[in-house]
Amino acid sequence: MLSIIEQRLNEYDINTENQQENALKEIMQEIILSALAETNFFDIGIFHGGTSLRIFYGLERFSEDLDFLLKQPNPNFKWQPYLEAIKQKCIYYGIYPEVYEKSKMTDTIKKMFLKDNSIVNILNLSFKRTHRNRKIRIKLEIDTNPPAGSKIETKFLDFPLESSIDVQDLSSNFANKSHALLCRKYDKGRDWYDFYWYVSKQVIPNFTLLTQAINQTGSWANQNIEITPDWYLEQLAIKIKSLNWKNLKMDVKRFLKEEELEIIESWGVEFFLIQLEQLEQTFLME
Repeated sequence: MLSIIEQRLNEYDINTENQQENALKEIMQEIILSALAETNFFDIGIFHGGTSLRIFYGLERFSEDLDFLLKQPNPNFKWQPYLEAIKQKCIYYGIYPEVYEKSKMTDTIKKMFLKDNSIVNILNLSFKRTHRNRKIRIKLEIDTNPPAGSKIETKFLDFPLESSIDVQDLSSNFANKSHALLCRKYDKGRDWYDFYWYVSKQVIPNFTLLTQAINQTGSWANQNIEITPDWYLEQLAIKIKSLNWKNLKMDVKRFLKEEELEIIESWGVEFFLIQLEQLEQTFLME
């Protein structure tokens, strides 16, 4: 089965150590998704976030984690029933990872981790010496009490086997990302790269979901605010003017291909205020 992984790796244009590591992570992410699909995880779970955009919607940047939502809130959810399935699927493809859950019963976000360096040692890698003593790390997170209002699409993963995956649609993903942009306690350049991507695709956030999320957690929690396009654009403008764009550009660089780096050189207040104007025009077209 190693030949399947090697064939997959050869599909990537790899010129740097960082690109190689991102490709290996993405291959392992797809194996994990395939394992979850075989356990019928997607009867209860929804795949969302940056990696879902990368795999199913063509987002150019790499993404580190696998993020999920429950279709129905369940504070008693545990990753444990899925650990062995993931491990066995990896072993089938010649990978021998550590897989373990790391969450408290009281945590709303339940976390599972996969760590591996066997894939580095069994493949003919361009940067094998550099990676030999480093582990590939992938985090899985699931929100056990997600805000209501997500819309779902069924997508098909074609590697390592064809698998049916329930994912958040783009408008709902954009709503979650908008909540992160406005309410996350720390700022990520990756979030703003995704915002720019949504605007370029003329996606409109799912305002029903965004209203639920804003009122559930963050600075405006429990204030019963109805999120309108005007409110949304105003708050994003305030946020954009407050950010350290130099730091945000540094954050996102390692997730981009070489040809993508030119895009972020023009990042700053003026650049993103123009994106807001373009988004406003998209709202008016609806």
